[in-house]
Amino acid sequence: MAQNMKVLRAACAALALGLGSGAPLAQDKVKVGVFPVSSSLPFFVALERGFFKDQNIDAEMVRLIGGPPNVSALITNQIDASAVLVTIEGMNANLKKPGVAMYISVNGQNARYQMEQFVVRKGLTVRTLADLKGKKIMSAPGPANVSMAKAVLAIAGLKEGDYTIDQLDMGQHVNAMTAGTFDAGYTLEPNAATMRKLGVATTLEAGVIAKYVLGDPNANAWVAGGVISTDFMKNRPEVARRFAAAWLRAVDFINASPAEARKHLVKNTFTPPDVVDTVPLVKFTRAADLTNRDLEDFQAFIDYSTRLGTLPERVEVTKYLQRF
Repeated sequence: MAQNMKVLRAACAALALGLGSGAPLAQDKVKVGVFPVSSSLPFFVALERGFFKDQNIDAEMVRLIGGPPNVSALITNQIDASAVLVTIEGMNANLKKPGVAMYISVNGQNARYQMEQFVVRKGLTVRTLADLKGKKIMSAPGPANVSMAKAVLAIAGLKEGDYTIDQLDMGQHVNAMTAGTFDAGYTLEPNAATMRKLGVATTLEAGVIAKYVLGDPNANAWVAGGVISTDFMKNRPEVARRFAAAWLRAVDFINASPAEARKHLVKNTFTPPDVVDTVPLVKFTRAADLTNRDLEDFQAFIDYSTRLGTLPERVEVTKYLQRF
């Protein structure tokens, strides 16, 4: 009995020593689909500034180019979150599996908060979108990007057949424009800023979704945002809450210190160091902070996509906003 008591006391002492040593607990892993464009900035900020670490989150980056790979990975639970998912594709995914893409923040885009834009290669005289008739155009990948590019061109007076348009991986946009492979492009930031810096292309018009689709250049086109899946929230609610806290802290940091936040684009996107200070940023906004006007703009954008046939039926956007 005495020997057993000695063993028990020794075990208790060892346990107490371990508890008092400050040994860190294992971090909770969260897999995040990341598209290396400037609208993924909240992920890069949260990762590199230690916001995830502060919440005991091990955020594993899974590089996925465009919406369809992110949607597929969300539906099959290969990832728990997506750094940026086009809202058309997110809502389409929610029609297939309700709640698979819950937006915790969304990105406003217009002439001031630039993301999508038409660029024209150096040496080509093009002054308006209508002047793209007969031109060869590249587009950011994914059905949502292509459908929006075509929709804007249609509103500008061009019908399909007046031009050619081909999807191209974002990593090839700058090189393709440099080589003159395309006359113009529907591209995203930071690629457009890089093209301007290199002198290989100029921006013909930015914020085209707000201007042409919503009919107001100052409206906010809520075209994309950061999402988490309902399965993630149901299966690991506390981890999801802490992930969201780190993410939203990053959103607040970007809005408070955009110049400092931009630095995280350099090694995470196709952004050279001498370009990063000129890259426009979208209007990163917490889902909880959307105003009634914002929600109207958001619904109008999604309804337009339904009328185009990009979405098979109407989706109520407020059902897929996760407010923290």
